[in-house]
Amino acid sequence: MRRGRGKRDVRAPRPGRLPGQRWYTPYLFPLPALILFGVFFAWPAITAIQLSFFEWDAISEPVFVGAGNFVRLMGDDRFWTGLGNSLLFLVGMFPLLVVVPLLLAVLVNQRLPGIKTFRMLYYLPVVTSMVAVGVAWEYVFNQQGVLNWILTGFGVLDQPIQYLLDPVWALPALVLVEGWKSMGVFMMIYLAGLQTIPTNLYEAAKVDGASAWHRLRHITVPLIVPYIAVTLTMEMLEAMQVFTSVYVMTQGGPQDSTLTLGYYIWSAAFQKYDMGYASAMGLVLWVLLILMALANYRITKGRTVTP
Repeated sequence: MRRGRGKRDVRAPRPGRLPGQRWYTPYLFPLPALILFGVFFAWPAITAIQLSFFEWDAISEPVFVGAGNFVRLMGDDRFWTGLGNSLLFLVGMFPLLVVVPLLLAVLVNQRLPGIKTFRMLYYLPVVTSMVAVGVAWEYVFNQQGVLNWILTGFGVLDQPIQYLLDPVWALPALVLVEGWKSMGVFMMIYLAGLQTIPTNLYEAAKVDGASAWHRLRHITVPLIVPYIAVTLTMEMLEAMQVFTSVYVMTQGGPQDSTLTLGYYIWSAAFQKYDMGYASAMGLVLWVLLILMALANYRITKGRTVTP
């Protein structure tokens, strides 16, 4: 077909592409994020999986041992102690990070005087360094600290307790610190969910004579199941990877009563320079977290209620 003189050959752009747009333009936008993902997640993860089959001290040449690190792991009492303590963290932090924040979110969702200030103050521990939080709580749990002063003053205790040096009390103390610091994040997640619930549902329930407990049970909880699923997953991840509070406050003691899997992996890698064994434990922890997340997904799947 002969083109007219002086007329440009204007071709229609392909569907989904703007005029003058190159085929590779859409791929440039996610490229920085993909590079960061590859450098800081994918490459370290692949390297850690490879190292789990080697014996390496970070200096000499790696020696291939196959499944030797995993066999060693099965007979390591400290590994099982760390795993058990991590599971205790998971159980202990459940009410602090899943149940209590929901009740706090219901409270701060009310139109009460000074409620915005309360939200801000309750969120402050979240943005505070865990190192600073750990040092501050060490003074609280000290034998001459605030907690013992209050409990002995009210006659609850006859003698002060050195909580962080007592195998019975050290782990609950760390659970309390971890839960207190992270509670604000979970409260905000629930608050976002509560603000999506139509107020007319609560008004209708009040007209029908439903109590606050029944409104919470039959309206609030069913409608924020997706948010509960998110908090459950986050709580699992946080509890199973507890490290900083243990490092700052107890170093896994006394008598390994606060030894968590996260701290034991760090100790094997950066104190004993047993990189292969640490990678094997990290791989096991990674698989456990995936299984927990999948179990949480299966439990909460299909329970979402549309308002």
